[in-house]
Amino acid sequence: MTPRSLSISLLVSLVAILNPVSGQSPPSAAHTERPTPPTRNPNSPGYVTAKELPDGSNPPANADGNFIIGPTHDVPPEMSVQDGIPKGTVMEFTMNSSDSKVYPGIARDPGTFGTIDPANPAKLVVTTSHPAPYARRVSVYVPKQYVPGSVAPFIVGADGPDLSLFSAVDTLIAQHKVPVMIAISIGNGGGDAQGSERGLEYDTISGVYAEFVESEVLPLVETEAHVKLTKDPGGRATMGGSSGGSCALIMAWYHPELYHRVLTYSGTFVNQQWPYNPQTPHGAWEFHEHLIPDSPAKPIRIWMEVGDRDLLNPNVMRDNMHDWVLANEHMANVLAAKGYHYQFVFARNAGHVDRAVKELIRYSRKNRLIAPRQMQNVAFLVHSGFAELSAAASFPRTTVTEALGSV
Repeated sequence: MTPRSLSISLLVSLVAILNPVSGQSPPSAAHTERPTPPTRNPNSPGYVTAKELPDGSNPPANADGNFIIGPTHDVPPEMSVQDGIPKGTVMEFTMNSSDSKVYPGIARDPGTFGTIDPANPAKLVVTTSHPAPYARRVSVYVPKQYVPGSVAPFIVGADGPDLSLFSAVDTLIAQHKVPVMIAISIGNGGGDAQGSERGLEYDTISGVYAEFVESEVLPLVETEAHVKLTKDPGGRATMGGSSGGSCALIMAWYHPELYHRVLTYSGTFVNQQWPYNPQTPHGAWEFHEHLIPDSPAKPIRIWMEVGDRDLLNPNVMRDNMHDWVLANEHMANVLAAKGYHYQFVFARNAGHVDRAVKELIRYSRKNRLIAPRQMQNVAFLVHSGFAELSAAASFPRTTVTEALGSV
């Protein structure tokens, strides 16, 4: 069996830039184990036309469009701590739900999920979600080369802390492949899917999470880490996998004045939103169903990856809107039709957020496995998202110094 992590070269070729009945609540069903997804053929009818690359190679960083890679994916050295390069510092702080004006906290009872509304198969009824406190960890990477007082570009990642992200940025800054930049890895509020705090934050189709980050997280980052973050949306990126990936797009879509770069692995562009919202009744499926096709193009550059064994119907809903591969294929189709700069990578021999490779990606200093939702080849994401910043290509000349700091 060959290694299955998506390679750093792939990272380099990222974006050229990612009713209850009779008034009674139905009983909640236990959330069963996810079925094993089938292996999808990237040339299936209805999928986008994509260029199949030789095994082991990856698309150019400046290429828009659709690509097929794999089945071999080498483990990128940038994912591990490298000797002989400047090492940045990582500081961490905790945010408690009692201090948040945006997210006071919810949780779904363990062992429960929800039931389908008999009047609407696209609506999940969850009766076991209730207010609950949480503590959120936020980790901030500051490169050794950062000049105190200078304004730096940054990337915000979901489902933190993500130690592999920080190792990757260390290496890529030393190689002058990305500018001196800050990496912010924000933990979620706990749980998963409908009725959970994580689901509320990441799967809600609105600008609320981006506003939370802007008003509550970033000011603390600047204070606690003693850094200054750029206000230029061209120097700000969002990234994530699974629901963290759809969250990354949601942030930029509803607040393009804040973020222009989006990087996703196995993006959950499916119907996961809860509570139900009649304005966006199909959750993130609305992106390729209505939002992108029916809206003027926004100044967003997007990189997306999906695995050939990505998720299919992982919960009780059978609404034809829970196929991660099809959702990402649809995303590529509508992005192309609207003229977006995007790169879509279909990875053979890869699972959901490349879960199949957990035995391959380790944080070498502590020799422990990266948690499943942190198994993104973040070096690829960072490099592809910010490579052109090193040449100041995406910043107005008047803000080059602000954007690049000491580079």
